Amino acid sequence: MQPEILYEDNHVIVVNKPSGVLVQGDDTMEDCLLEQVKRFIKTRDNKPGNVFLGLVHRLDRNVSGVILFAKTSKGASRLSEQFRLHTAEKIYHAWVAGVPVKKSATLTHFLLKNEQNNKTAVYESEIHGAQYAELHYEIVKTIGDFSLLKIRLETGRPHQIRAQLGYIGHPILGDGKYGSKISLPDKRMALVATSLSFLTATGGEKRTIEVPILEFPPELQ
Repeated sequence: MQPEILYEDNHVIVVNKPSGVLVQGDDTMEDCLLEQVKRFIKTRDNKPGNVFLGLVHRLDRNVSGVILFAKTSKGASRLSEQFRLHTAEKIYHAWVAGVPVKKSATLTHFLLKNEQNNKTAVYESEIHGAQYAELHYEIVKTIGDFSLLKIRLETGRPHQIRAQLGYIGHPILGDGKYGSKISLPDKRMALVATSLSFLTATGGEKRTIEVPILEFPPELQ
């Protein structure tokens, strides 16, 4: 499958990740987006040997949207630093169950990932091994008992958006692991990484790459 390229320069390539595709391979040896992009570059540019492609950040399998890979070691180093320092801005949109009481709010919790069941637990106060997590949300619109939220991450923890929204009683539609009672086709969940802003590896110019906001799941209309 040929990846949908959203932006590319000498140091990075940004693609639109489909739902259901792993970003990086695991023990199942299933094809992943990282390898798909490598094959695309190798074929397009007629490159001999292995293609370097650095993983700078991740999206969960059933999340779609903007994801960036580094094409050079310089790109990997400089973009990884931006994600580590939170100067790269990530925006998501999600359809959730219910209507939050507050139209906008900041959620702060401590998250602890259980590697055995691949689920993140949420705590109000710090406990051993847990990581601080912060996000901001605002309600974009509501349809019936569902809300479209715009979400900005301050930290990038495993399953952060899914776990925090589920914890406050507004799970993402299709995300049964964190409390959704609604299933969507192809195990999709109604969460899309809609925007990524970063500085180019050379020159430091700001780039903002976007994909369309998620429409209300037609299965629920």
